[in-house]
Amino acid sequence: MKNLRFTSLHLLVVAIAALLTGARVAEAVTCNTMQLSPCIGAITSTAPPSTTCCSKLREQQPCFCGYMKNPSLGGYVKSARAKAIISTCGVPLPKC
Repeated sequence: MKNLRFTSLHLLVVAIAALLTGARVAEAVTCNTMQLSPCIGAITSTAPPSTTCCSKLREQQPCFCGYMKNPSLGGYVKSARAKAIISTCGVPLPKC
């Protein structure tokens, strides 16, 4: 019984330590194509993507599969220019 209490206490201490040291729970992403508006200049010209564009691409990366499956958006996300911008930003394109 003493070992069980010690083990339970030990697990509790480890859990609290993880919380206090900044261990984070994954945050949910709201998929919203309007968040990618900083990338319009890079999509419509040969201009390189801005830092803000790359940041937004990283934030929206979990949404890419949904965007690609959407008939209204898929062509844009799958375009050679979009893939080049995503690659320039160092954001991995998921395999859907």
